[in-house]
Amino acid sequence: MSFRPLLAPLAATFLLAALTTAAGTALADAPAAKPAAHKTALATFAGGCFWSMETQFDGFRGVRNLTVGYCGGTTQHPTYEDVSTETTGHMETLQIEYDPALVTYDQLLDRYWHSIDPTQADGQFCDIGESYHSAIFVHDDAQRAAALASKARLEKSGVLHAPIATRILPAATFWPAEDYHQHYARKNPERYRDYREGCGRDAHSQRIWGSAWAKPLTE
Repeated sequence: MSFRPLLAPLAATFLLAALTTAAGTALADAPAAKPAAHKTALATFAGGCFWSMETQFDGFRGVRNLTVGYCGGTTQHPTYEDVSTETTGHMETLQIEYDPALVTYDQLLDRYWHSIDPTQADGQFCDIGESYHSAIFVHDDAQRAAALASKARLEKSGVLHAPIATRILPAATFWPAEDYHQHYARKNPERYRDYREGCGRDAHSQRIWGSAWAKPLTE
């Protein structure tokens, strides 16, 4: 009696089981699909000392990355020493990379306005000079429209008792500042606190904005 007729169905069963196991192992070994990352956008604001501007957005919902630097001037690759001469046309600037799915540009604008004195034309708080002027650098027509509308709402609110000096400008080349300026308040909390208190930025902001003032989140 031949065993081949009996073995054939059994072999087919074993083969099917092996193929099924192999397929399952291959699927298990395959890398898991990564969730699609949200697209980020940029917001660029000048508001006086960029150390202080950075603290106002550090930890703010939807903010992915903060970089301080220089914007609005003509010198290529400016250094802090270059900008401090007040001859390059640059302003100390904060560039914000943010997730539009978590925070809107209008919300960032609101935070920005409450972080500065929009009426001060010669700088910001104790820091005087062109490099400390306030400005919103817009990256496209939508940001320009949003910035103009936000400025108009603030003008009509009656909160401010002088004309807004903050300019709305097209985004220019942004030059990141030196490493020691990045996240300065986190790296040097005591030195930064002494600077901020000496500058009177908080007291001045509270006089302008009252309870709406945006206190630094790092404190």
